[in-house]
Parts: sequence; C-alpha cells; structure tokens
Amino acid sequence: MNEWHIAQLNVGRILAPTDSPQLADFMASLDEINALADATPGFVWRLQTASGNATDIRVSEDPYFLVNMSVWATIESLFEFVYRTSHTAVMVRRRQWFERPTEAYQALWWVPAGGHSPSVSEALDRLEHLRRNGPTAHAFTFSQRYPPPGELGEPADMNPERYCAGGS
Repeated sequence: MNEWHIAQLNVGRILAPTDSPQLADFMASLDEINALADATPGFVWRLQTASGNATDIRVSEDPYFLVNMSVWATIESLFEFVYRTSHTAVMVRRRQWFERPTEAYQALWWVPAGGHSPSVSEALDRLEHLRRNGPTAHAFTFSQRYPPPGELGEPADMNPERYCAGGS
C-alpha cells in the first residue's frame, strides 16, 4: 500500500451564475464527470456537498469563484482521469464557462494515505504557495511533479500539454 496519496485543487471563476443558460452545459455535465471520477481506479475522495458536487461551496466573497478538490491513490490515476477520459472533452470547452486564469489555478501535493481529506483552507494555502514560489515539494504541477516525501528523485514532467486541446 502506498504511504502517500495525491491531492489536487483547481479553482476558477465562472463567467455567469451556475443557473444561467451560459453555464447550462457545464452544470449538466457535472453529474456524469463526477460519477466517472468516482468510478475511476485510484479515486479516493472529492469535495462535495449533498448536491453531489462542489459548486455551492463558497470559499470567498465572490459567488463566481469555484473550487474542485480530490484525492487519488496515485498521481498516475489522477492524470489518467484528467487527461485521458471524457473529462478532457468537457474541459476543452472551459473558456465558454470560466475566465482565463492569469496565475496558477491548480496545485498538487502529497497527503498521508489512510483517510486524510484536505480542507479547503489547506488547499488554498498550497495554491498560494505555488503562486508565490513556483513548483516545490510543498505544492507542484503535472509539469513539475515532485516525488512523495521520503522518495528520492528530481521533479518530473508528465507532459500534460499534449492532452490539453483547447488551451489553458
């Protein structure tokens, strides 16, 4: 059993309210994409409310600011879900629903295996660390992935760009 799981946070600012016609396709896709995540080998946990997703979780005064968090058994299983499933086809359309980010919007970090579900505050702190310091062992990206604590190795590039149709 792995001693470490990989946690991920991604944030974005939607262009319209979640109940608007502009976001209808995005909102309609959430149940399918979340069910796919839940069924993907390596999935451990995701942030959600009784609605089954995280779109109604408010972490700032801005009602258009959304967070998504999950934990996976391996970084490879997370990468597989993000870049090699129907999740990718939905995210190709993200510019229809989300503002283009001007700074890092995704952070990855290692958490102890065995039930640690990161808090939103912890995740936002990791993202802020990444924004201030660039990728480090504390918070990193798929393009500069750090090994789990206690493992030797240099940061590795998982080459996510080749799967990112539609731009960032």
